[in-house]
Amino acid sequence: MRITQTSDHPRTLDDLLPASLAARLDRLDLLSRKVFAGKMPGERRSKRRGQSVEFDDYREYTPGDDLRHIDWSIFARLDRFFVKLFREDEDLVVHIVLDDSPSMHGGAITAGDKAAPTKAVYARRLAMAIGYIGLVNQNRVVIERIGSGPARRLAPMRGRRSLERLTTFLLERPDPDDRNVTVEPFANAMTRVARTKAGHGVLCLLSDFMFPEGVDQGLRYLGAAGSAGFDVSCMQVLSPGELDPAIEMDAGLRGDIRLTDIESGRASEVTVSAALLDQYRKRLDAHIGAIAEACRVRGMRHLVLDASVPVDRVVLDGLRRRQIVG
Repeated sequence: MRITQTSDHPRTLDDLLPASLAARLDRLDLLSRKVFAGKMPGERRSKRRGQSVEFDDYREYTPGDDLRHIDWSIFARLDRFFVKLFREDEDLVVHIVLDDSPSMHGGAITAGDKAAPTKAVYARRLAMAIGYIGLVNQNRVVIERIGSGPARRLAPMRGRRSLERLTTFLLERPDPDDRNVTVEPFANAMTRVARTKAGHGVLCLLSDFMFPEGVDQGLRYLGAAGSAGFDVSCMQVLSPGELDPAIEMDAGLRGDIRLTDIESGRASEVTVSAALLDQYRKRLDAHIGAIAEACRVRGMRHLVLDASVPVDRVVLDGLRRRQIVG
């Protein structure tokens, strides 16, 4: 068996989001476990009563109420003043954070019945699907990239007319030959995300969570965003070979090899054996478990996503079952 690298970066909207999937996403909306009071009128119905065009109820007039909302037909019948109440629409912010650090640009394989793009490409496709759902539902969508060079962030977007901006942003890619790109520490990035978020809504972080300095401090900062009104989902994207290193062994990765850490550039000499892979699995399980627990205690969702699973299955099945979309 031979592993073939398949790291083609998407070039068009259809590469990110096929029209057949977009049509199915039109019926979905992003869900939240919290009730948000938005600052701008949107499509999502709030439990607050305000001044939108949808009538909700009546109550008796009290001094200071807007006289324009008095129902004069009721006054004519009952000789009492009642004001109309309206259901206020609510604006939901969809904040997508895309990890673009060097480790995300690995993992592309075609091996036997397993095929997957790089984690970065997979995350972009998932980000496009989530952003699309937000835009077609008239939510404010904010997206930013972290982990490679200066952070890139798009100003809030709304509506289908913003699809081109979102697509252009996700089709951009770092220059692989640029040796001057510095990797931003995860904690720094999450501090900035927590400080610059605006409004209330849903925050989705797409990352492999493989940062040399660890993730504990960064997740604490991200938890602050959740405490401030965002429903946070940490989506951990891993390649098939990371989840099951036996795939790599079956492809011929055996014996004495030299491995180079794509994040730090450090090299190590290792002997690939069944015992080593068993040790790797235990450490990976511990790493995933620690992230899951850190998310749980902060009220954040944690999902592990296999980059060989089609994005449509993840959104239409996995995210639905976790009630992230519906």
